[in-house]
Amino acid sequence: MSEFQTSPGMRDILPPESARWRRFVDRFEHTVTLAGYGQIIPPLLEDIGVFHRVGEATDVVTKEMYDFVDKGERHVALRPEQTASVCRAFVQHRPTTPWKVWYAGPNFRYEKPQRGRFRQFDQVGIEVLGPDDPMLDVEVIALGWRFLRDLGLQKVALSINSLGEPADRARFVDALRTHFEANIDRLTAESRVTLAKNPLRVLDSKRSEDADVIATAPRIGDFLSDDARASFEMVRNGLDALGIPYRVDDRLVRGLDYYRLTTFEYVGGTLDSAQNALGGGGRYDGLVEDLGGPATPGVGFAIGLDRSLLACDDEGVFPATPATVDVFVVDTTGGLEALRITEELRAAGVAVDRAFENRSMKSQMKAADRSGARWAVIVGGDELAAGTILVRPLREAGDQTSIPRNELTPFIQRARS
Repeated sequence: MSEFQTSPGMRDILPPESARWRRFVDRFEHTVTLAGYGQIIPPLLEDIGVFHRVGEATDVVTKEMYDFVDKGERHVALRPEQTASVCRAFVQHRPTTPWKVWYAGPNFRYEKPQRGRFRQFDQVGIEVLGPDDPMLDVEVIALGWRFLRDLGLQKVALSINSLGEPADRARFVDALRTHFEANIDRLTAESRVTLAKNPLRVLDSKRSEDADVIATAPRIGDFLSDDARASFEMVRNGLDALGIPYRVDDRLVRGLDYYRLTTFEYVGGTLDSAQNALGGGGRYDGLVEDLGGPATPGVGFAIGLDRSLLACDDEGVFPATPATVDVFVVDTTGGLEALRITEELRAAGVAVDRAFENRSMKSQMKAADRSGARWAVIVGGDELAAGTILVRPLREAGDQTSIPRNELTPFIQRARS
């Protein structure tokens, strides 16, 4: 074992898996740019106060952040999520609304590593700031749904809920507190601590010991105002109009405190039930104001790469594909001609590789076969002297062809078309 290893919960993403990650982000970019979203690239580091607005009773803030005091005596944190960073950027730069942005990149949480969850984990997501319209909620949900479907996933379910307006939520939280305090002896020690901070977060517990108490807890639907009910009905009508199937889950509260009204999750049907959320989001109309900006509605979602790709593996879709080249150059004359050929073909847009270290013809041909190239371009002493070159098909039937050296590039370009 080497002296240095990645830190627990971190890992290297190597080819060809790294190429699949890029394709995942490219596919997401294509989906959301069709709806008018532009990319934002927020910093990895933020003032820790930005994330305190996420919810000081959440595990993300109280237990999981990587935070430290920098050399300028500023208390900063590696971002545990990106919605708060996007809202901070909105407050700082005051762009015109509606502001529709997408992002992709790593986040950091010091939590127990498990299948589909690492301490450094990548997400893609969108955020829209400005409009207060349930039809926008539907657009956002539909974009995430379409993206996951475009990956080839068929065993994904959509869960939706409404957390109501702040006053609705406050009444619900009071009712939860009363219920959980009356059954406090039946809660785990962890949930008792959570109860003291925010009763809503007790609903997040996946511990079997808490299940019975949670099952008999009050339901948010009984506390929704008429306006909140009407908003949720519009969201449901919009999803119905698009033919997007969904399940109303009145225990869905999401893991961060800034959500209100619409919340939703994309659930992977092949994953363990305790860790089956591929992504999710909702409306967070008060977050911009909490960060010092004007009252500005917002809605968005994030989707995790790791769990989504695990779901793809389980369903046998969106596979990792090894990188291949069009041409592999085999040069037994010392290597200078291979250098010239690779540079010439790459300049013409042809993917090309070669062997090094003056290997034998046999060794270079084995490397050519492993490369996945469609053709081997072979130059030996006789070809170099005659000003010719050999082109041998590697993936299909056909004879080796000798052509003038100066016709190589147009020959390969015609063969590729």
